[in-house]
Amino acid sequence: MSSAAEQEAVEDRRGVPPARRAVVLDGRPVGAGQPPPVWPGAPTPLGARFRVGPDGVAGTNFALWAGGAEAVELCLFSPDGEETRLRLTELTHEIWHGFVPGVLPGRRYGYRVHGRWDPWTGARWNPAKLLLDPYARAVDGEFSLPPEVYGHVRDWPEQHVADTVRDERDSAPFVPKGVVVHDDSPDDEWMDDRRPKTPWADSVIYELHVKGFTRLHPGIPEELRGTYAGLAHPAAIEHLVRLGVTAVELLPVHQFAHEDHLLRRGLRNYWGYNSIGYFAPHAAYAASGTAGQQVGEFRRMVRALHAAGIEVILDVVYNHTAEADQRGPSLSLRGIDNRGYYRLQGDARHYADYTGCGNTLHVVQPHVLRLITDSLRYWVTEMGVDGFRFDLAAALARSMHDVDMLSPFLAVIAQDPVLRRVKLIAEPWDVGSGGYQVGAFPPLWTEWNDRYRGAVRDFWRGALPDVRDLGYRLSGSSDLYAWGGRRPYASVNFITAHDGFTLRDLVSYERKHNEANGEGNRDGSDDNRSWNCGVEGETDDERVRALRRRQLRNLLTTLLLSTGVPMLVAGDEMGRTQGGNNNAYCQDNEIGWLDWGLLEDPGWKALSDLTARLIALRHEHPVLRRGAFFSGRAHSADGLRDLAWFTARGEEMTEGDWYAPAATLGMYLSGRDIPGRDARGAPVLDDSFLAVLHAGDRPVDFVLPGVPWAERYEVVVDTSREEQAREPGVVHRAGAAVAVPARTVLLLRVAGRGGRAAAPRREEGGGGVVDGLRTDDRRRSGQNSVGDVSGDP
Repeated sequence: MSSAAEQEAVEDRRGVPPARRAVVLDGRPVGAGQPPPVWPGAPTPLGARFRVGPDGVAGTNFALWAGGAEAVELCLFSPDGEETRLRLTELTHEIWHGFVPGVLPGRRYGYRVHGRWDPWTGARWNPAKLLLDPYARAVDGEFSLPPEVYGHVRDWPEQHVADTVRDERDSAPFVPKGVVVHDDSPDDEWMDDRRPKTPWADSVIYELHVKGFTRLHPGIPEELRGTYAGLAHPAAIEHLVRLGVTAVELLPVHQFAHEDHLLRRGLRNYWGYNSIGYFAPHAAYAASGTAGQQVGEFRRMVRALHAAGIEVILDVVYNHTAEADQRGPSLSLRGIDNRGYYRLQGDARHYADYTGCGNTLHVVQPHVLRLITDSLRYWVTEMGVDGFRFDLAAALARSMHDVDMLSPFLAVIAQDPVLRRVKLIAEPWDVGSGGYQVGAFPPLWTEWNDRYRGAVRDFWRGALPDVRDLGYRLSGSSDLYAWGGRRPYASVNFITAHDGFTLRDLVSYERKHNEANGEGNRDGSDDNRSWNCGVEGETDDERVRALRRRQLRNLLTTLLLSTGVPMLVAGDEMGRTQGGNNNAYCQDNEIGWLDWGLLEDPGWKALSDLTARLIALRHEHPVLRRGAFFSGRAHSADGLRDLAWFTARGEEMTEGDWYAPAATLGMYLSGRDIPGRDARGAPVLDDSFLAVLHAGDRPVDFVLPGVPWAERYEVVVDTSREEQAREPGVVHRAGAAVAVPARTVLLLRVAGRGGRAAAPRREEGGGGVVDGLRTDDRRRSGQNSVGDVSGDP
């Protein structure tokens, strides 16, 4: 098919009216043996935007910010790879632009940017290198990294100056091209999409990899596995719905490239934290094609998830790009304006690296900030996503050098009418000085709370943090987030994430086993805070296997009963393992993919069922997903507080207990003292619960608190049991000593006094200890207790 015929066929599929297919100029068809003309066009919007130009002629407007460049060539590619170069002569506010009639959706393109080559001052222009448009909405082809794609002579004999020697070889045959995409979705059903808009307090996040989640799923057709269409398939969505999660957090789906050191070892970047195209869905995850079809496929995936009540959150990497440091390839921004896009060191030849990936985007620059916010708005308004998790967000919050919570990036997000309304999650650190910022991000933001991860891991492996630290983590981390009007859901609680051990590996390995990564087991963290239950790795010892499954039940139960927003990692609910690899970023294989055959094992199926039951319990009971911090104070005449802590003796903790390590603690959550009202203005009332967490290696007798806390307790969850009984469970009277098996969580529902329908009764005394001070002392001093919020909830 000829180029013109192909473009007309694209228009037919896109539904462009025939009257607009005017590609004849001065009596000659555009593209018939001569380069098309370039009309002035417009400097906005940036990128390649198909539209109808002067005189009703269909074509595409191209606009590229390239501050400091001397000239820009637009390069158009035919289906057989023939390149046509067109000089963009219009320059407005450092934006080179032009309208090219006859260029229709589906046409591939790139740029060559001319300018000085002077690496010592940060100038790295090289027109021999074809560059990807930063605003390309689709990318066709994969990045390979032969020497031709480097702006410098990669293999120069004197390696210490190799990056200063310009390479004159053409990179076009070796790099992907941008694709012109129709602005409007041709699918009318997209207009009927309804966002779930799940409140933060009700959210349960499920982190997954598009390919890894679907690649081995037996219910998904083979041709759809590993793709957006595969994730949209009913078989994939059924599992998410059965679990009850409210949002999927997708590992990076922006177009990304593979690192040279991985390709040399026969590996690939699997996770995708190496972005190069901030508007383009990663083409390798598309089943329908890469000539723009990936855009529609992604949108259909979002719509299918929304129809199931599931939000879509993207893990985004705006802190660095795939171009690495001065020794990296010239794929896009480096060749467009190196000094304008990247933070450089004082000598300008080298890059400031706050990310550990070789470079850092210079977010203080207005055009870089525009690139990021334009990208974010695009994914919200045109692709339908519901929020973002920002990788190494502290790097984005840096002003000139230091992390600044009044930085331009955070200020722009806070005032943006689109972005301030979506879910915003910070990974609140980077690798630079002062980069650890847990608890410091402003309102509107939630944060990955790694202090929760550390405290819970330590407790269940027997390292036993003091009760104070664990108590804060279980109750919403008010010590970190109770300021500026923030709420408990500012804390995204997690025990595992994509990086690090899976949950099963956390109880099976004490050392990382990353040999498959080809780096001599040097990569990946050594701070795993794991316990292998006595044997390193897999074992046939049934006692060890049973203990590991119990530990998994303990960890999942703790996570899903904690105040804040829980985040699960795909497969943790069914015992997924990576064989002890805690850094599987390059394992695009069975190590990184989810093995759905695990659900055929009764033990792992039971774990998945328990996970679904715990999530359902959380959805049913607002006391488990509070939207305001606990106060630790009595709100009724009988002296009951909304949160109380108990020792195994059934006594409220003293100040000494609060600051000491403990293997056993009880956490009482009152359902009668939930701040706020429902949609009709009525008070929110719920059952009260007592959670007993026992990490000791021997059974313990736990005395259940008596009146006014309860008259009876009904067992709802008992993690010592492989199979969980359905309600109602065993009932114990208050004051009884209950035998709690070693390493067990008991969740008990309060009945009688203290429960939902209990009549308040005045009790004298009983001022317990929270945060190291007796609550009656706090009332006198006015200090906040664990979970109290500074200001209005």
